[in-house]
Amino acid sequence: METTSDDKLWSALSYVFAPLVGIIVLLMEEKKSRPFIKFHAVQSIVASIAFWIVSTILITVTIGFGGFCVPVLWLIFLYWAYKAYQGEMVNIPLITNFIKSQGWA
Repeated sequence: METTSDDKLWSALSYVFAPLVGIIVLLMEEKKSRPFIKFHAVQSIVASIAFWIVSTILITVTIGFGGFCVPVLWLIFLYWAYKAYQGEMVNIPLITNFIKSQGWA
């Protein structure tokens, strides 16, 4: 199946506004039937949940000094959005293998 510009846009938005757009995409039948969009939507949801957990633990353990990780995570998500908009499948260590092994994407 060919990746359209609409697929690329929705995939990129899934990372920029994670996890909200990813959840919306999975509720839209015509979007979640597109493999490229579904892959990025699911991956952005799982990645955002994982990174919020990690950043919360870092901020708690370091008594607030780990707060620097939040802007860094935002930049990482923007990079993934850029890669998705270029039509690439983003490979996030651990998360990509996890969602594939679960059959989610």
